[in-house]
Amino acid sequence: MNEHNQNGDAGFFRSKVNWVLCGFLAIAAFFLILEHKAHVLEYLPVLILLACPLLHFFMHRGHGGHGHGAGKSKEEGK
Repeated sequence: MNEHNQNGDAGFFRSKVNWVLCGFLAIAAFFLILEHKAHVLEYLPVLILLACPLLHFFMHRGHGGHGHGAGKSKEEGK
């Protein structure tokens, strides 16, 4: 299988700029949690539940969309 998407995109983590962005966001999140631990822990269950739709959206990006007939044989597509 080819690692690249059909549109030629090499993926989010192939760029150094995106790695730096992720590092910056991780450091910012660390200090935000360190300074506001009581507030973050209070809303942690809600934040985990809100993360589910985001993970679903980003994890299903590579399927090529819906309705393209992927995985159907010629007899099933008739």
